[in-house]
Amino acid sequence: MITENKKIAVLIDGDNAEAHLIDQILNEAGKFGKVTIKRIYADFTTQQMNAWKDKLNAHAIRPIQKFAYTKGKNSTDSALIIDAMDIMHAKLVDGFCIVSSDSDYTGIAHRVREEGLFVMGIGKSHTPEAFVKACENFTYTEILAPKQVKNIQKQVEKQTELLPFNKKQQKIKKEPKQENPKTSLTNIVTKKPINIEIVESAFEMVYDDITGQALASQLGAALKKVDPTFDIRNYGHSSFRKFLEALKPTFEIVSRDDKNGQIWVKRGNTK
Repeated sequence: MITENKKIAVLIDGDNAEAHLIDQILNEAGKFGKVTIKRIYADFTTQQMNAWKDKLNAHAIRPIQKFAYTKGKNSTDSALIIDAMDIMHAKLVDGFCIVSSDSDYTGIAHRVREEGLFVMGIGKSHTPEAFVKACENFTYTEILAPKQVKNIQKQVEKQTELLPFNKKQQKIKKEPKQENPKTSLTNIVTKKPINIEIVESAFEMVYDDITGQALASQLGAALKKVDPTFDIRNYGHSSFRKFLEALKPTFEIVSRDDKNGQIWVKRGNTK
């Protein structure tokens, strides 16, 4: 996923971003290239922006002061969008990372993609779907908090260890006639069970017609195309292999004699 030659501009909506997550935000953007432009847009005369002031010099982020011309309104959105257009037409970068949970950036995300550039978003789980879908990649800030992520991963690992026993009891007591059991994976951010149809769609895009198997790395890339918010961390896992193992019995990992140690996936036997 990391492309060292790709230049990324990180544009932050100060009214919709969390200062304490700036390290994680920049690291996330850095996975897709070298961050060459870092700017934050806000009215720094307001008290709510005090948390950002200490972060700016430490991370070499350029502050763009925008006063609110009308009470209850701000000019942050328009300033960020205008800057993004200028940067794009000057061909200074290969992609953008827009940090916000505001749907007002949907248009600029579409425009950037039309130009053939990469665009990703970072925001909260309540970010409107229009902006989320306009990005090639969208990361929820809820999975970026270090302590919170570690606690969630521990909980998921404990649940996974007990899963075979729990499933066995459920089949006996509640679902003795279930013919097509589904994975119990749940998105820890949205609190919704995984939409297995998304995984099915991604699998259809990359599987081999002859072997009926898909290369795990290709499946991961396809999942991103189908769902920009897809991230194994959303499900409390730290590796793609663990995520795939949790997809049983709908999908299974296949062991093959491969010198490169690549992982393959096939549909499981759910009957």
